[in-house]
Amino acid sequence: MTEATAEELGSTPETLDHPILADDRTAAWLGLKVLRLADGHATTTMTLREEMLNGFGIAHGGMIFAFADTTFALACNPHLGSADTITVASGVDVNFLRSGIPGRTLTAIADRRAQTGRSGLYDVQILQSVPGGEDEVIAEFRGRSRTVPKR
Repeated sequence: MTEATAEELGSTPETLDHPILADDRTAAWLGLKVLRLADGHATTTMTLREEMLNGFGIAHGGMIFAFADTTFALACNPHLGSADTITVASGVDVNFLRSGIPGRTLTAIADRRAQTGRSGLYDVQILQSVPGGEDEVIAEFRGRSRTVPKR
């Protein structure tokens, strides 16, 4: 597995860059920070803000989905970019296990499970920080990817 360093990506040691984030306004709005990139892997974080909550005062499922989906995309696409192809989602399943609490730091960990030709299978685990305790899993996301020519 080839891991990217901050220097290789022209980033600071605190956060890494990925070519697909250059124009990703959603990831910027989420406040997504990339902590680790490797072939078939990405780890990201974000803080759950008030504007990301639903009417019950907990994380909106769409925010958790968008966070996991972006991390999935980072794991699927080479961290140094590709001139000819992009890898996109062909389908996903998500299971929400606990409520996301405002102000908590969320971490998404994406790993490739299988790759056959242009199709891949990835798991993304979403955790939230717990003050004085261990992080807890709040969602599991399984994504199916497809590599296609760039347009």
